[in-house]
Amino acid sequence: MKIITVFCGSSFGTDEIYKEQAALLGQTLAKQNIELVYGGANVGLMGAVADGCLNEGGKVIGVLPDFLRSKEIAHTGLTELILVESMHERKTKMNDLCDGVIALPGGFGTLDELFEMITWAQLGLHKKPIAILNINGFYDSLLELMQTMTDKGLLKEVNQKMLLVSDDIEDLLDKMKNYIPPTVGKWIDKKQN
Repeated sequence: MKIITVFCGSSFGTDEIYKEQAALLGQTLAKQNIELVYGGANVGLMGAVADGCLNEGGKVIGVLPDFLRSKEIAHTGLTELILVESMHERKTKMNDLCDGVIALPGGFGTLDELFEMITWAQLGLHKKPIAILNINGFYDSLLELMQTMTDKGLLKEVNQKMLLVSDDIEDLLDKMKNYIPPTVGKWIDKKQN
């Protein structure tokens, strides 16, 4: 993996560890010569992951919708800032640029980005590893919901397992590097229930 896209909050959240781990992820990517692609902002966890990577001499590409630049949140110290027209174009561009995706804590936008990428993988539109850095159990409830979806016959177990999860950065990156995508489709027939 040479380039990883990171989705995360434009706020810091209530736990200092979110900011610390975002910065550490950026630093770790730089140390492993993995470029960072992210949403292009200088605020919240987005700014922390970018600054962590840049401070270690890493390359950082931001992808920012033009309407957000006018709100003065664009990071000015990036290796490259790509301006796009819409949020959908942003996700498409971030997917096009990367070899894998990591989600950190975030809100609706982070979940939207994460689920679009995992849905595209489930549909076979790409074979990239999609991962969650589950800092302090932030995503435990979401993972429990995904288990319920599987238990109730709405999500195949093989597709559930496509989402890689760890609370440790090095372990998560190892899982991503060793990821083998499933070869089955997403649809469940009555015999499988």
